[in-house]
Amino acid sequence: MASLFSIVIATTNEGKLAELRALLSDLPLELLSVADVLGDKLSINEDGSTFDQNALTKARAVCQATNLYALADDSGLEVDALGGRPGVRSARFANERATDAENNAALLRELEEIGDGGRAAKFRCVLALASPWALDRVETVEGSCDGFIARAPRGSGGFGYDPLFIVPELGNRAMAELSEAEKNGVSHRARAVRALRPLLARLLEERLREVERALG
Repeated sequence: MASLFSIVIATTNEGKLAELRALLSDLPLELLSVADVLGDKLSINEDGSTFDQNALTKARAVCQATNLYALADDSGLEVDALGGRPGVRSARFANERATDAENNAALLRELEEIGDGGRAAKFRCVLALASPWALDRVETVEGSCDGFIARAPRGSGGFGYDPLFIVPELGNRAMAELSEAEKNGVSHRARAVRALRPLLARLLEERLREVERALG
């Protein structure tokens, strides 16, 4: 399938990059990583207090640096009993350079005294798409997935908090126990991509008309 235009996925998280490529694989898009275009990783200060702010910052920065469409993902885990934490600090919950295992362990310690009825949580994802032709109008969409936090890690798939996040609508299995197809049917990132699809369809239609005009 020939690509109609390119989008740089503005993340250095390999798990997010792989999921977004899988979720958009049916569209005639060339999906590039930041490293594909710039060679080195672009340093972006993600100091926003919300997922929206961070997604917008990343999309604009990568769009400006590459002069291509840029799709940024900012996402994380919100736990009710922790007042919405870890939230935007999901990747840095245990410490600034935390591994997934360290973050999971830190979360379990924080919830150690919380009973099963108080462990509700939500995965949230905000996607921001920046265009080099209209950098002041970055489009954002959101997706979420409700669940609760297990008392111990389960499964070997996914990344991040997937081993601890239980999905009630799929038989109370952890996100890390789901197949790729199952996860891509219910995850916060999958739902955000579904919300983004009408915008991508419009951009693809516009690009196809440009190509047809050019070909006469």
